[in-house]
Amino acid sequence: MKTVLETYDISQNRLATLLGVRRSVVFRWFHEQRDPTAETVAEIVKALNSVNPEAAQNFIKLYLGELTDPEDS
Repeated sequence: MKTVLETYDISQNRLATLLGVRRSVVFRWFHEQRDPTAETVAEIVKALNSVNPEAAQNFIKLYLGELTDPEDS
């Protein structure tokens, strides 16, 4: 998450607002203190997609890694 937010200049506060959660929740994800649930990951993708579709795709790739790359199967 940190890489995507920094790369696409999306603030933790903006993501928190889009998700309807406290900024402290995003802070914990950002600093890898907690992992979002699977349902929340889907919501994060939707929120990022509304700001920058490329950021959403990059988040999916970085978060799910090789699960999304058929060549690594």
